[in-house]
Amino acid sequence: MKNVLLFVHQDEGQEARLQAALDATRALKGHLTCIDVTPITVVAGDDGGQAQALLLVEERKLETANRVALTARLTQEGLPWDWIESTGDVASCVLDAAGLADLIVINCKRDTFMQIEPRAIASSTVMGARCPVLAVPDAARGFDAGGHAVVAWDGSASAMGALRAATPLLRLAGSVAIFNADDGGKGAPEEAAAAYLSRYGVHASIERASAHGQRADAAILKACADQHASYCVMGAYGQGRLREDLFGGVTRGMLSAARLPLVLGR
Repeated sequence: MKNVLLFVHQDEGQEARLQAALDATRALKGHLTCIDVTPITVVAGDDGGQAQALLLVEERKLETANRVALTARLTQEGLPWDWIESTGDVASCVLDAAGLADLIVINCKRDTFMQIEPRAIASSTVMGARCPVLAVPDAARGFDAGGHAVVAWDGSASAMGALRAATPLLRLAGSVAIFNADDGGKGAPEEAAAAYLSRYGVHASIERASAHGQRADAAILKACADQHASYCVMGAYGQGRLREDLFGGVTRGMLSAARLPLVLGR
């Protein structure tokens, strides 16, 4: 895991993304690629496209200023980096650039039901990515790769995929706990996950807690808080994204309420 892809855009979540990406790249001794996406805003009733064109011009001015500011910062970081630009749907542009990425850094913002928000790309990116996604809350500052990591485990295919994908990061963690909220799910036991990690030199503890009627995402977040976790690894959208948006689900709850970085995989 060496190639980190960072979505850059002048919004309230950019500082959290940037600091997490810098920390992850430094910990991995990797390379940072910044993808600067200028979103195209659809304006209702704009038959001639004039309003859209004006908004696009203003957006590009903002992105140019943002690039100048970030370039100045990146040159001081002592890390290898490059910059690519794209225009269009944010999630699509990020995914198009992620073919050779090992980790994508975005925010923990969730798309609203049946309405794709240009800066709420977490769900779409996770569903389409072929590598793990590091989703950070807007208020987060940094990513402690050497801290304590919690692996949310339910034995599902998505949990196993996330574990495999995140193993290079987990090898850097100071400690790892595999947590099962025991919400009735069936699949591979926690012991299998621990055995898998042990073959990579990661010796994880196993934690179990009964959900006692509460949602699994609430139990996971409580465990992360109680253990002072630096980040949480979890499988995403094991029930499918549409089903989770309609009826609720663990991924949706985690993206909405997490106060720590999430490493998501499928």
